[in-house]
Amino acid sequence: MAVESEKFLHLSRPIVPATASLQGNIAPLNVNIQPQAILSILDHAVRRDINDTQSTRVIGALVGTRSEDGMEVEVRSCFAIPHTENEDQVEVDVDYQKNMLALTLKASPRESLLGWYTTSHELNSFSALIQNFFAAPDTGTFPHPAVHLTITTDPAAEIETRAYISAPVAVNAERAAESCLFIQVPHKVLYGDAERSALTAIAAAKDTEDRSAPLISDIEGLARSIDQATGLIDRVSEWVGGILDEDEEPNHAIGQYLMNALSLAPKVDPEQMESDFNNHIQDVLMVSYLANTIRNQIDLSQRLATATLNMGEKDGENKAADGDKGGDSRGGRGGKRGGRGGGRGGNHNREPREPREPREPREPTE
Repeated sequence: MAVESEKFLHLSRPIVPATASLQGNIAPLNVNIQPQAILSILDHAVRRDINDTQSTRVIGALVGTRSEDGMEVEVRSCFAIPHTENEDQVEVDVDYQKNMLALTLKASPRESLLGWYTTSHELNSFSALIQNFFAAPDTGTFPHPAVHLTITTDPAAEIETRAYISAPVAVNAERAAESCLFIQVPHKVLYGDAERSALTAIAAAKDTEDRSAPLISDIEGLARSIDQATGLIDRVSEWVGGILDEDEEPNHAIGQYLMNALSLAPKVDPEQMESDFNNHIQDVLMVSYLANTIRNQIDLSQRLATATLNMGEKDGENKAADGDKGGDSRGGRGGKRGGRGGGRGGNHNREPREPREPREPREPTE
């Protein structure tokens, strides 16, 4: 039985020298970024020293966690690395990078080095040189690919982030260390409710002249969230009404998303929902009242204890003062008696007596 032959296209990886120290895994992966890492990068860019000899971009190391299969990484933190860059060469403080990485991994043993970041989207030979440094077996992420994160810091533009991994290219041994192919990979910024609230509070300062915004209370935050939800519902209702009136073009993806969202909403009677909400409010008020009562009782007990302690100290001081007065008065009376005795001895001076002759002993009588 003859087997039908098929044609295949065999692709082999470029032959590179062993001294290039490039990573062995160049599979695409997903990059998840925590907001605190982006804020650290922006803080590094804002606080850098701007002078004629300083480079226009800053670089640093990315630290985080990696999945077991190595297909997904999460950037949790980062730290800056001093470097100098000009048209001819780039110098990175390798000792500083090693020491900071050792301290970071000592504080967070579950994390590892993921790659590096820079504040410029430009990819040049210097970028390839730094990328190969972070992907090397001795100083990098080998055998996993090193992630290169670029972020813009232009105040007049929105923040744009890109994530890359690298692959070796077929070059000679002399240029292997400064040559690589950057491959863009998908990435996203992860943030929960707490991070969303913090970012909203920070973004509110952009509309003020002094670039400051006061912190809002929980009630004000709840009111803003309700207003935002009401506005979104009004926009969706208007869009759906426009589709029904054939004024808007339908979108099946948005319709499916709205259907899934509505299916997750519980079907509760509005009166029952209002009753449950009022009961919840009463429970919250009761807990708040009890907390305030306990706080007042603790404050009152502390004040009573302080007052009792102060009264005890005053009584001890009064008793000590009374004892000192009694001792002084008794000593004074004794001195007066001694004075009177001395006075009497001074007024009645006695004359000295003449010495008497010794008497002879009497003879005994019969």
